[in-house]
Amino acid sequence: MARKHAPDPTADNSTRSRIAAAALEILESEGAAAVSMRRVAEAAAITPMAIYYHFESRENLLDTITTQEFAKLLGYIEQRTPQRKLPGTPEARLISAMEAYVDYAFARPRVFDYVFAETRPGARRYPEDFRARRSPTLNPIADLVASLMTSGVLKKDDVWEVALELWAHAHGYVALYRAGRFNLSEDQFRTLVRRSIRRLIHGLKA
Repeated sequence: MARKHAPDPTADNSTRSRIAAAALEILESEGAAAVSMRRVAEAAAITPMAIYYHFESRENLLDTITTQEFAKLLGYIEQRTPQRKLPGTPEARLISAMEAYVDYAFARPRVFDYVFAETRPGARRYPEDFRARRSPTLNPIADLVASLMTSGVLKKDDVWEVALELWAHAHGYVALYRAGRFNLSEDQFRTLVRRSIRRLIHGLKA
């Protein structure tokens, strides 16, 4: 087992970024099981021992990548649902927010699998983490649901349970698609998911 070192506060940020980028490339191309400290160090062109001055463990490295990827997913959501002058009907806004999740799944399929479909240390759990707003990617969905309930578009209900229901609905479709259960093109699949989310929202309408 490799010896652990405390992170060096003077560590070169460019080296740390290079390590994270190398780990992400391995994760995306081969999956989480292929991400080892030795493999990442080799890809980043540093010694296996030197990597521990930047990341104290494999888990710490993967957690750093996960945090960065959650920020990217949030970017997908924010791009589709900008804070000002939201386009379209309230229903369209909520559908767009959920489609951002599908966008990310197609852009980063293996990272998606690791982040959302595998057991990993530190993963946020319902209800305590979500209700405490520790999920940067579900918070905007819950906020949009809450605003639609306040305006009378959706029936009054538990905001977090409804947000979780929408998330689980989209995730289920993506997981089945990733498992090869659809004989559909990406565009056909996206159209199917959009119809399905619309049906779900109609059932939640006031």
